[in-house]
Amino acid sequence: MCNRLFSGLLFLCLSFHVLAQTEVRVGVLKFGTVNWEIDVIKHHKLDEKYQFKLKVTSLASKNASAVALQSDAVDIILSDWFWVNRQRFEHKDYTLFPTSRATGGLYIAPSSGMVSLNDLTGKTVGIAGGAVDKNWLLLQAYSQSKYQLDLKAAVDPVFAAPPLLNRLMMRGDLASTINFWHYGARLKAAGYKPLVTVPEMLAELGVDAQIPLLGWVFSQRWANENPRVIEGFLQASLEAKRILFSSDLEWQRISALVKAENPAVFAALKADYRAGLLGQFGEKELAGSKHVFTILAKQGGSTLVGKATTLSEGTFWKTNLLADSFNAKVAQ
Repeated sequence: MCNRLFSGLLFLCLSFHVLAQTEVRVGVLKFGTVNWEIDVIKHHKLDEKYQFKLKVTSLASKNASAVALQSDAVDIILSDWFWVNRQRFEHKDYTLFPTSRATGGLYIAPSSGMVSLNDLTGKTVGIAGGAVDKNWLLLQAYSQSKYQLDLKAAVDPVFAAPPLLNRLMMRGDLASTINFWHYGARLKAAGYKPLVTVPEMLAELGVDAQIPLLGWVFSQRWANENPRVIEGFLQASLEAKRILFSSDLEWQRISALVKAENPAVFAALKADYRAGLLGQFGEKELAGSKHVFTILAKQGGSTLVGKATTLSEGTFWKTNLLADSFNAKVAQ
């Protein structure tokens, strides 16, 4: 009996050791804001706490991230659910755990005098992310619904890299711009304001829920084969976000990574990062995402959604981890 007990204990110890040493290979953009979270995980040894070994691969672009995942060079990347849904209609089993929500808006100069989208007619609008940028498509749907305005025909769209768009905006070469969230935060810090926000667009289009934007993407088969590992990684990710959500001291610690140009930009980045965290994802949010898919599929067509005709049942990873995670008020 003692021998059987000893063997059982030895097996448990060995199993724990193997789990603790299980490597999770995560691919992230080299200069992406996700590196703030990765740094928090490493600094606080959250991978050790949740019994996996984090290995980070820096990648040059969104396309490089997709290639790395598809070639099995990494286990997890950060991407958007439209890409995941598109892959599932190509018979790939990728799935997504949502982490951030759709935010941002269309920014204008405070002295522009514009009060509605009608005022943009004939003017130049800068857009990051290309012709099928989701906020740009959402803005088109919003303008049609609220003003019966064909915004795409009414304005002169300019597609450019996010830093260039901000420079053009601040130089007065653009009437307005839609940019990625951290560039929008920089515009706000410089006194620019949103003519319309993404939540306002969604409300006009009948969406009353937090809609996810990005999330951790991985193979459903891999996750099913490694349930404790993926749960451990997601727990570590959520804990890192909670630290950034609640601790101003942690932001001071990672300030070199944030690379804010001045204190106003730093404050705006911190506030907008916190505001962009997805607090919950349940049936209401899933229904809202299906509605958004229908809206944007109509605007962007196959260029955006590929062969997909609806939101796949497995696009979002089923988990109970994300439940009111970031809804508490944070003292600034």
